Amino acid sequence: MKVFFMFVHQAGKWMKNISINIKPLTSVLVKPTGPDCNLKCTYCFYLEKAGLFPETLRHRMSDEIQEELIRQVMQQSGSSVSFAWQGGEPALMGIDFYKRAIELEKKYGHGQTVGNGLQTNGTLLNLEWAEFLKQYDWLVGLSLDGPEHIHNHYRKDNAGKGTHQKVENNARMLLENGVAVNVLATLNDYSVQFPDELYNYFKSLGLTWMQFIPVVETDPADPSRAASWSVSAKAYGEFLCRIFDLWLADFKNGQPTTQVRHYDSVFYPYVGLEAPECTLLKECGSYVVIEHNGNVYSCDFFVEPKWKLGNIMQSRISAMLNSKRQQTFGAAKAVLPGECRRCPWLTKCYGGCTKDRIKDPMDNRKPRFCLSYKMFFAHADPTMKALAEGWKAQQRNIQERERTGGTYNAFKDFIK
Repeated sequence: MKVFFMFVHQAGKWMKNISINIKPLTSVLVKPTGPDCNLKCTYCFYLEKAGLFPETLRHRMSDEIQEELIRQVMQQSGSSVSFAWQGGEPALMGIDFYKRAIELEKKYGHGQTVGNGLQTNGTLLNLEWAEFLKQYDWLVGLSLDGPEHIHNHYRKDNAGKGTHQKVENNARMLLENGVAVNVLATLNDYSVQFPDELYNYFKSLGLTWMQFIPVVETDPADPSRAASWSVSAKAYGEFLCRIFDLWLADFKNGQPTTQVRHYDSVFYPYVGLEAPECTLLKECGSYVVIEHNGNVYSCDFFVEPKWKLGNIMQSRISAMLNSKRQQTFGAAKAVLPGECRRCPWLTKCYGGCTKDRIKDPMDNRKPRFCLSYKMFFAHADPTMKALAEGWKAQQRNIQERERTGGTYNAFKDFIK
């Protein structure tokens, strides 16, 4: 962690010269079961977090903490807010925990729009879950790495058995019951080799919302290098380019028929908007993570003592979100090497996720996926620019119709 602390030290000095804007509380990431999970995936970085909570082997959020969490979020947020329920495996809490969450959101809400999302490995879901998720319009982020040979390569249960069939069956069950499902597929050293197979497999299941998450972790046996399952920058770049071509080939009438989160997010800067994904922002720290015991941390990837912001039973969530420590954490993302600051693609990626600069010492503090992004933007930039111009033209037409009520004004053409 020495490398990251150097980033933070520089960020702290830099922050003294800037004014701090108050960040609104718009979303929280909640881990009601802490690091507890019914699976033992090879590449999981969160199971080891159990060491932060040695007082018990079983980690579950109490009713008291759940109510205080939801009370604060509902009362301190604005017109809209979202809860992302994650883990570990959040379904271990049981469905009644989430039914109670709905009632508490109603109890403490003040007319705002509320979104809920469940990020799950899918193995514990059943028809009762599907009916609940559909009734309250929850978005499910389903961890499914691909067809059997890909998914079972690293995603195994505690007995070392693959979990693919159970997850696929439950994916079908959720979709058949009208639940909104976003597939979360990790890209590791193995899965990154099969872009066509992955894309077409998810399409065949009806999983048209896709998110591909590159994995890079430090080797637990040799901290001087990345773990063997980590994806390389070149392989990830090739994957992004190939999936982009597949995504583009599926357009109909100029519109995408599948959604790939990276491309959706990258599109925003092309039309002059801020990307919705924190990894593509100049700074991060726009949300906080709340553990099962009420502890609050800066980021899902930095749940560690250094980045503990406090506890909801003693402090306000909005105050922790805007604390000096959280500001320092977020500013660290903007501390980039000269090569990045001079890069023509800087405003499209801003170096990616901070954690990807420190997991492999051999990356020498540079963004691990720098080459990946350069490969992708060199490949996709002309198309993204064309799509952006088309989108802007559509927006102008919409604004014109709203202004005129759909009536053609010929006088404008005469006075050009």
